Amino acid sequence: MRSRWLLVLVALGLVVPSGRAPAQAETRPGIAVLPIHNGGSYGQSKEDFDALEQGLAAMLMSELAANPAARVVERQQLQRLIEEQNLGASGRVEEATAARIGKLVGARYVVKGTFVDFYGDFRLDLHLVNGETGEVVKTVSERMRRDHLFDIIKAAAQRLMKETNLPPLSQGTQQQRMNRQIPTEALTFYSKGLLYQDRGDRQRAAEMFQKAIDVFPEYAEARDGLQRLGPA
Repeated sequence: MRSRWLLVLVALGLVVPSGRAPAQAETRPGIAVLPIHNGGSYGQSKEDFDALEQGLAAMLMSELAANPAARVVERQQLQRLIEEQNLGASGRVEEATAARIGKLVGARYVVKGTFVDFYGDFRLDLHLVNGETGEVVKTVSERMRRDHLFDIIKAAAQRLMKETNLPPLSQGTQQQRMNRQIPTEALTFYSKGLLYQDRGDRQRAAEMFQKAIDVFPEYAEARDGLQRLGPA
């Protein structure tokens, strides 16, 4: 009888079997990056701008995740939550909603924001929101020509790391991240791949990811996207 109850407790996670160390609690601050809202852009197709809402957020996640001191919430988890909460139709996310999302995914910080592309003059405005209170901790803005879109993302990510009190990257890692240059054309194809993936169009998503790789063969995120889609 005692052994039966012991098995039940083990199954519930209330007792750790001898020889197995208890799982350590996650202490790293969680960061969730929401899709970046199009604040009113001109000069590209609507589909390009719709795709950038996903692509900008995904690349920010990738840059932040390079810091081992942060726990970046996976895009797929956020996407499911956004769909369940019907937030996609509302577009811009208010601070209170961002805080609610932060609590649901256990994120200390939530990044939300907008971009405006005015015929190649590109501006990115991000709000760092306290995931508990909904208070805007800091606003980060970057502005360059669209040709330097990835430089905008890297600069914004560095400032976000500083504002969340994350320790700096090691010198080698920082140099590697700063030296990486993803062409805007490749980033645009990658963003479209995410857009089609979210729409359930696996074939077109795979085509866009492959086009991103063709432009920039070292594009690890595009290769990961293609791999996640699996065989056709």
